[in-house]
Amino acid sequence: MSSTPNTLGEYLRARRELVTPQQAGIPDHGVRRVPGLRREEVAMLAGISTDYYLRLERGRDRRPSVQVLESIARVLQLNDEHLAYLLTLVADIPKQRVRRPPKETPPEGALKLMDSLAQPAFIEGRYFDILASNRLAKALSPRLDVGGNQLRDMFLDPSQQTLHPEWEQVTECFIANLRQSVGNDIENPRFIELVGELSLASPLFRQLWARHEVRGQRGTPLRLDHPVVGEMTLNRERLSISGSDGLMLVVYHPDAGSQHAEKLALLASSDLPAAGTKQQLPLA
Repeated sequence: MSSTPNTLGEYLRARRELVTPQQAGIPDHGVRRVPGLRREEVAMLAGISTDYYLRLERGRDRRPSVQVLESIARVLQLNDEHLAYLLTLVADIPKQRVRRPPKETPPEGALKLMDSLAQPAFIEGRYFDILASNRLAKALSPRLDVGGNQLRDMFLDPSQQTLHPEWEQVTECFIANLRQSVGNDIENPRFIELVGELSLASPLFRQLWARHEVRGQRGTPLRLDHPVVGEMTLNRERLSISGSDGLMLVVYHPDAGSQHAEKLALLASSDLPAAGTKQQLPLA
């Protein structure tokens, strides 16, 4: 038996279990022992044999054609991002990979830009490690400091869950982005360490990770409940840093002239209390 991880089979099975017979347009007869479509139903709708589809899920055939994968993607109702991810799972992998550098280092120019910004800003690595941050980012959250990991903190740090009232939705976004970013490059030690720790510590992480959602992070409003200035909504932008391997400059900015902008300005000008201290500052 091959010791190579069966990422293709795991992905097909996870996505198959999310599609109901009604969604696929077929009758739902009898009691189903597992959720979603049966293997033979996927094979029938994709126009391939059940035996061949079974070999794909079990990892006995890891080189299906693009046409077969596109047919299966149609049945599993995968969008363009999921299809692109699916195709990476069967791409040729060189026998000798160029290993990623053990330490992710932000370019000097990106650090200068981050420090010059009047908004909370930080640089994150491929696995959401905080590699650098400016003063206002740390005022927004002490966890946005070098050595923190956003994904880990969102699942395991109660203070981060309090800061993000919609933290469960935020974690779904992080996980879907991590799936897309990693693809079939699952042998990186940092990736193994992070996923292993969260799989052991968080039932919710295990549940979300098993869904195999794939989605890139985009600019989006983020609702926060800060212990000093209270609730505010900031826009989160993730900007790719050229010349780096997947590093991102993340900036939080309010709508100009809004109450949220006033609260952020107040936070920027205040002498901050010790981390975790609940203190309400007067708003003008």
